[in-house]
Amino acid sequence: MDIEQKQADLIEHFVKRASALQGSALGALVADATSHPSLFAFSEILAVPSVLQLEGTDSSVYLDVLRLFAHGTWSDYKRNADRLLQLVPEQVLKLKQLTVLTLAETNKVLPYDQLMQELDVTNVRELEDFLINECMYAGIVRGKLDQLRRCFEVQFAAGRDLRPGQLGGMIQTLSSWLATSDNLLVSIQEKIKWADSMSELDKKHRKEVEDRVEEVKKSLSLKADIDFRGHEEIYSEPGGVMDYEEDRSRPKRRRHPIA
Repeated sequence: MDIEQKQADLIEHFVKRASALQGSALGALVADATSHPSLFAFSEILAVPSVLQLEGTDSSVYLDVLRLFAHGTWSDYKRNADRLLQLVPEQVLKLKQLTVLTLAETNKVLPYDQLMQELDVTNVRELEDFLINECMYAGIVRGKLDQLRRCFEVQFAAGRDLRPGQLGGMIQTLSSWLATSDNLLVSIQEKIKWADSMSELDKKHRKEVEDRVEEVKKSLSLKADIDFRGHEEIYSEPGGVMDYEEDRSRPKRRRHPIA
């Protein structure tokens, strides 16, 4: 089963569970969802009415944790740890994985120093082990570890849940991309028309050259035919060159001896 299908099945599972629970009973569900090793999207769970109703209640801390995993990073947790629940090791791992995804959204070359700071990792060996074992093997990122340049070159990163207000920016980016694509398509169509017109001109020129060659061939053939007929007339005229066979057929006059 690919990662997208697995995500979809897990989301459906947790949404159904959340829809059947109320209040503090959602605490266990939030802990399970944010600890699950294969779940990296939480916006659908956040949209469940019973989850949204936690806002402003004594159980709102569960809603805050869910929002943290949907949009936040490990640094966000450290800044707000005093008002959030203490995370278990599985949640810490998950939030650090999500932090890598957030960093990969805006930069495809991630310096080791930045990663170690954002993930609270103390050495390169520990960082590379984390990237390989917890990120690349999990299928959420693909890339190349460059020890010489001390950076992680991101080739692919799974997307996170959209943050509030992020949709408008994405729509604007996609609209700009669409306008650029339309302009590029017009340019390509114009180049195709130009190429077609040049092709037609080339065909026309080639046809003219071929026709001219044929005319020259015909002219040379006609001239050769005329020259040949002229020679025939010269040799066949009276008084012209005597036919050798005719000369041989005439009887020779006998000479009489002088007395």
